Amino acid sequence: MKPSNTTNSEELAIRVDESNLNHHLWNNNGTWWLHYTVYPTPVTSDRRRRSLKTQNIEQARLRRDKIFNALAADILPLAA
Repeated sequence: MKPSNTTNSEELAIRVDESNLNHHLWNNNGTWWLHYTVYPTPVTSDRRRRSLKTQNIEQARLRRDKIFNALAADILPLAA
């Protein structure tokens, strides 16, 4: 088997509105969710959604920030 020469070429796109503490969050029937966009190629986009599994907005913000920090540090894969 040949070694793979592929790299993770997906680009994470996070636009932060500093005036909106709940950026990238939405409440779906009492549970907070996170949504963001990645670009697998320069011409395609993929919207990602993840349940934060909490009904508390402060906890949702902390979980969102933890996920975004992990994505930015390449700790979490962008691909689902």
